[in-house]
Amino acid sequence: MKSGGLETFSEQELITHQKIPLRARTLAAEAIGIDSHIDTVQRVLVMGEDLGKRWDAGHVDIPRLQEGGTHAPFFALWVPVYFPGAEAVRRTLDLRDAMQSVLDTHKDQMELATTAADIRRIVKAGKISVFLTVEGGHTIDDDLRVLRMYYQLGVRSMTLTHSRNNNWADSATDKPVHNGLTDFGREVVREMNRLGMLVDVSHVADKTFYDTLSVTSKPVIVSHSSMRAISPVPRNVTDEMLWALAKNGGVIGISFGEGFVNPKDAEALESAIKTETAGPALTGRALDDYAAEDVRNLFGTRLKVAATVADVADHIDHAVRIAGIDHVGIGSDFDGVSGPPNGLDDVSKMPALIEVLLERGYAERDVKKILGENYLRVIREVTGK
Repeated sequence: MKSGGLETFSEQELITHQKIPLRARTLAAEAIGIDSHIDTVQRVLVMGEDLGKRWDAGHVDIPRLQEGGTHAPFFALWVPVYFPGAEAVRRTLDLRDAMQSVLDTHKDQMELATTAADIRRIVKAGKISVFLTVEGGHTIDDDLRVLRMYYQLGVRSMTLTHSRNNNWADSATDKPVHNGLTDFGREVVREMNRLGMLVDVSHVADKTFYDTLSVTSKPVIVSHSSMRAISPVPRNVTDEMLWALAKNGGVIGISFGEGFVNPKDAEALESAIKTETAGPALTGRALDDYAAEDVRNLFGTRLKVAATVADVADHIDHAVRIAGIDHVGIGSDFDGVSGPPNGLDDVSKMPALIEVLLERGYAERDVKKILGENYLRVIREVTGK
């Protein structure tokens, strides 16, 4: 935490902090520090948590962002797929309002960014740069005017699907019904290109992925997925998808979630997907209450996992080998998973991953690409600034 401008730690935190070599902590402090997917806003909306405080629950708050060197996180406005139509729009606006309360309360520590230039300026000023993304295309209720409204509210990225198909795109974890993107789905991609919003193809079916690449005029991102060659879950990407992503000029953010990293954890991942999608036919306050209980369950007892920091580094190695160093980033899914890898228990532990990459022979300039420079390039190309 911060005290009088100085960073202070508990005795246990200090011991852990000192175990990470200085070179990794220094590089974390110097890097732009982009994480392309965290779900922390739900903790603000449901539990009313003040992100200015260091919490034992969850994975992200301002003190831990600063400690771990994640200076420019993508805050996801995640809406479960059991919020239908206009209810999904309402939930998105509630989350956007919750994020605004954080920005207003901590003006001296956080600021909204909508361009790559904003991110550089805010990080240089010593603040956390907040980049907003909407998770799940169902949140626009099949209306491009809603998409444009989100843009006006500062949202600069959207995941085309979540864990189930929507009316215009197939999801990776549902039975295909559209054979990828529909004609309206292609309109969505074109409108995002026109507006200057990042098209995010995490969660989408393979055919949706390739359809998107055939339509988009700008680089896309895969904000929180890992390697199917290592852990064969549908949300991860194949080597062929990595080649196509590199040709497009896009970036993949390596996910830390259970199952994505180590196949021994895949059963827990599949169970979580089934639970998340089995929603009730409710509306209004009753639906909000149901969703709130889901969130509280997510932040209960930490799920025990087999995955380790080294496993995450293996996915980075594979992605770099296939797609190239310019197309790999970090997309942890912190506060959206109940079992991050051992050694990467929260965002403050990011220097542990940096140290593993350095030990494996990555040059500091290449680690900085993975920690944000690659994403900055895509943001600049998409937003034009």
